[in-house]
Amino acid sequence: MGRLFGTDGVRGVANADLTAELALGLSVAAAHVLAEAGTFEGHRPVAVVGRDPRASGEFLEAAVVAGLASAGVDVLRVGVLPTPAVAYLTGSLGADLGVMLSASHNPMPDNGIKFFARGGHKLADELEDRIERTYRAHSSGEPWDRPTGAGVGRVKDYDQGFDNYVAHLVGVLPNRLDGLKIVIDGAHGAASRVSPEAFARAGAEVVTIGTEPDGLNINDDCGSTHIAKLRAAVVEHGADLGVAHDGDADRCLAVDHQGNEVDGDQILAVLALGMREAGTLRKNTVVATVMSNLGFKLAMEREGLTFVQTAVGDRYVLEEMKAGGFALGGEQSGHVIALDHATTGDGTLTGLMLAARVADTGRPLAELVGVMERLPQVLVNVPDVDKTRVGTSPELTTAVAEAEKELGATGRVLLRPSGTEPLVRVMVEAADIEQAGAVAGRLADVVKSALG
Repeated sequence: MGRLFGTDGVRGVANADLTAELALGLSVAAAHVLAEAGTFEGHRPVAVVGRDPRASGEFLEAAVVAGLASAGVDVLRVGVLPTPAVAYLTGSLGADLGVMLSASHNPMPDNGIKFFARGGHKLADELEDRIERTYRAHSSGEPWDRPTGAGVGRVKDYDQGFDNYVAHLVGVLPNRLDGLKIVIDGAHGAASRVSPEAFARAGAEVVTIGTEPDGLNINDDCGSTHIAKLRAAVVEHGADLGVAHDGDADRCLAVDHQGNEVDGDQILAVLALGMREAGTLRKNTVVATVMSNLGFKLAMEREGLTFVQTAVGDRYVLEEMKAGGFALGGEQSGHVIALDHATTGDGTLTGLMLAARVADTGRPLAELVGVMERLPQVLVNVPDVDKTRVGTSPELTTAVAEAEKELGATGRVLLRPSGTEPLVRVMVEAADIEQAGAVAGRLADVVKSALG
């Protein structure tokens, strides 16, 4: 049986893979593991539980709340809020545990459970492994001590969570957004109320799309994974920029006033220069993954900033930021972490900070992103190959070396085994798209012949 926890909690098709029984059992196990680790020592434990608007989140929330309360944990139910809001409230309320029910940008039938430790930080892998072992032990019939009487957990709705979180977001901005017109695509997800409210309180004129969740339409042809409607809306309304979130609003992509997409690399570049100017970019360093566009790396070097690369995944970015004491990091997909203000990627905060930079400089977003030239990037997936031999195949090593020599300093090759499928991803960047496509095609053929 495979590991339940992936890189971002436990996910699956709700009521098929991710059942009410699993949600309840994992919550009980999490309470026991944290109690054994001493997290609850000397006080009555408290958990914050939130969700995105998926229909399945309603019954999964009930299961999580039941599991925690049955294990003696008091629950503050904050309702539909973004993942970073649950992380923030876990920290600001001094809770011992946070639980978010969401499958982020995945389609509506999926859902997921993510646990946060005290302070709103992601649980360590070792604790996730212990939770999984405890869950499996309970599922096989191992008894556990059940509190009774006054020992059971109490459940309350914490309606102040929305206002507390929005006030936090607006409060950390360096300047207001007065005079800006901004279109927000909420992906019919967890930020559908939060993001428009935060931008409006910060002074922006707000136009909304994708902000009418009905439990079934989350991420459906909208949000950061389907940005065409936002591009059209920004142009139609003559807006200064647009912001697109995913289902749980831990990421943000943007659109400039001309309708051009601005990805996570470009957002990081704009924010990095602004933070350096303000003296808040610690060690003048930005952290991003190996999938970041080469144009980002070249821009940071040209600006005299240090660029630290990690493996793909916002968890690896966060780990590097904590280890190095850095303030800014993120991914091309729009996960941006401003560690002075958030413990995880926060799409609403990212959009606000980007808009604040536009307002402060008086320059359009299209001009600000000109700090970096996004080099053409081609990605080819090669399925049904032995991905374990990517780093050991002599034929592949030779082909990559030849490709890198051809591309020179303005190109890059990355071969990456998929973490979940039997395929290898071939990524090539070059000075022009035709060259990138040709090199990627040749390398994909070599991967197929050498590893197939």
